[in-house]
Amino acid sequence: MIDLSSIPADRPVLIAGPTASGKSALALRIAQESGGVIVNADAIQVFENWRILTARPSPGDESAAPHALYGHVPYDADYSVGHWLREVAPRLETGPRPIITGGTGLYFTALTEGLADIPATPPEVRETANKIVLEQGVDALLSEIDEATFHRIDRQNPMRVQRAWEVLQTTGRGLAHWQDTTPPPLLPLSNCTAIVVEADKDWLTPRIERRFDQMLDMGALDEARANLDRWDPTLLSSKAIGAPELIAHLQGLMPLKDAREAATIATRQFAKRQRTWFRARMKNWHRLNAAEF
Repeated sequence: MIDLSSIPADRPVLIAGPTASGKSALALRIAQESGGVIVNADAIQVFENWRILTARPSPGDESAAPHALYGHVPYDADYSVGHWLREVAPRLETGPRPIITGGTGLYFTALTEGLADIPATPPEVRETANKIVLEQGVDALLSEIDEATFHRIDRQNPMRVQRAWEVLQTTGRGLAHWQDTTPPPLLPLSNCTAIVVEADKDWLTPRIERRFDQMLDMGALDEARANLDRWDPTLLSSKAIGAPELIAHLQGLMPLKDAREAATIATRQFAKRQRTWFRARMKNWHRLNAAEF
């Protein structure tokens, strides 16, 4: 376990953790005590159209310390780990030291281990993938992925499965091949303080449920209503947990009670996938128990 008082004030800090584990509050505490700019490492918090539902920092938090890469991407834009790395890179070279926090494990892995220079997915390939998923389900994509990639990716994550399929279709080479020819990382672990916030399931589950109720109290349903007319389930921004459920409620497809239950179940499942990733891919990171800070 890491002692927060021992974190050097002149080194970048990375804070990964499952949803609702308190990692944003920890980043804010470190920024206020020893300086730095809090940089988002959550793949959905970058989008402008979901502030409440993605638990982006509040205006009060943003006024308490500098924040970056939150809510700056249009709702219908494509955004990938490559986009994120290009935006993070300058912050590693100049300005206040970055305190990079979020729950997207792939972002942290790409930052500290390197990212393969994979060509962008053409729109027609993306459209084909979306159509297959809509009509046949994500397993139809999984069955066409090369064997090496099949055994390496998180097969329970539809976004990762679709990405692997698109890479193979676009380049003729599996994602595993590209990963095996990865260039050096932007920020090796030896050059930063890397922390994984660990949260026990029994401790985290009630927090997830309370937080979604708080989101509803804060206006998450109004936020969903503002997105209703332009709702497109194939957009990356539409992957915000709780968004499909609240949209379904507004479309008259399910009662709000059922939407709340489905959203909290989806959040618990997402947190489980996050914890699995962190255990498998972040073995050399410092550990911090969420219940102890």
